Amino acid sequence: MSSFNDFGLSSAMRANLEQLGFAKPTEIQAKALAPGLAGKDVIAMAKTGSGKTAAFGVSLIERLNPRLFAVQSLILCPTRELADQVAKALRELARARENVKILTLCGGVSIGPQIGSLSHGAHIVVGTPGRVQDHLRKGTLSLARLKTVVLDEADRMLDMGFQDAMEDILSQTPGSRQTMMFSATWPASIRELSKQYQKDPVDVRAETAGGNPDIEELFYEVSPRQKADAIVALLSERQPGSCIVFCATKQQCDEMAEDLVNRGFSALALHGDLEQRDRDSVLVRFGNQSCSILVATDVAARGLDIKSLPFVINAEPARDPEVHTHRIGRTGRAGEQGHAVTFCVPSQGHKISRIESERGRSAVWGDTELLLAVPVKPVVPAMRTLCIAGGRKDKIRPGDVLGALTGEAGIPGKAVGKIDLFDHQCFVAVEKSQADTALSRLESGKVKGRKIRVRYA
Repeated sequence: MSSFNDFGLSSAMRANLEQLGFAKPTEIQAKALAPGLAGKDVIAMAKTGSGKTAAFGVSLIERLNPRLFAVQSLILCPTRELADQVAKALRELARARENVKILTLCGGVSIGPQIGSLSHGAHIVVGTPGRVQDHLRKGTLSLARLKTVVLDEADRMLDMGFQDAMEDILSQTPGSRQTMMFSATWPASIRELSKQYQKDPVDVRAETAGGNPDIEELFYEVSPRQKADAIVALLSERQPGSCIVFCATKQQCDEMAEDLVNRGFSALALHGDLEQRDRDSVLVRFGNQSCSILVATDVAARGLDIKSLPFVINAEPARDPEVHTHRIGRTGRAGEQGHAVTFCVPSQGHKISRIESERGRSAVWGDTELLLAVPVKPVVPAMRTLCIAGGRKDKIRPGDVLGALTGEAGIPGKAVGKIDLFDHQCFVAVEKSQADTALSRLESGKVKGRKIRVRYA
């Protein structure tokens, strides 16, 4: 189907989609929308950035009864970032209906306000498995009127050890519910979960094999002791504005980030052991170009909303070709040219062979000796991030921060970058050359008429 007019959507939804810039359905939307609207179970293979939120979101909103003030749809996500992203997209889609209430229930924040919000009712809940379980145990969340449950990035939830939680939640939903599963990879555990909890699901595949033509990909064979030097040489040669380096374990992430920092690079580690505040800070600094290199595990990097990523490095090959495709698929999006490099020690050659046979073409290998001869030249980020000790709950808005910087502090507007607002803190990116001035002026000045603590993130 080449148009949203082909699905029998309400005129309000069609007008809303047009206003939101949805010109025509993506592959996953074209394949998943009809069964979703018909109330059928769906198991869909689709990667991040394929438009999958609208693929299930449009049918959830269209099938909703706003007059029934009960939870009618539940979307489970592996991380708080993805849950926030999904909820934001659903709120935009829900503009087509009157008074649809969407709530996020995630860990890492106090449960009290969530209980308060739930007591006033909600139509759609988006949450992480652990926190949804907490509410079910406390009796603060009822799924008695649930029509649809969506497992978003189901493979990552299994990888993160949420299988028991997912099964516990599903066991507390009505047997007549619609179950939609979205996964970027297709492991046996997903097929097993589908068999157990879905009825005759419509099988939707929207991930074309054969790699992305917009990605220039290169492989290097290195010895274990050469790997760190080779990654430094590659970063020195390419000078990427932002880059993700994928590692297999949390410990490797920490060691790699520390080694890069010791050599003068701007790098931060992202993995499951980080506290939510630290995770927020890392993602903000990477997203606003205050940090050039994010060293991450696969699980931690899932669901990241990074618009433009020119470069991906695999410190070692992914565990299977599907995960490899997913990793490198973060670059080369929206028509931009992407670049991906994979390092491999001789004993891991079989993993590259699997990637080659999956794609039906040979890997292109770079010259390791030539790469190692590149002189070290650290990548320097353009911005620095200030952390202001006040946020949404303190009635601070991005305009207040921008006003304080460009007004009292006298910083030129073009030197101020992205402003990220959280409940009790706010991050603002400022051009490096202006950062010290901005910090000292804000320390001695005021935001929204009052003195507020400011520090470098």
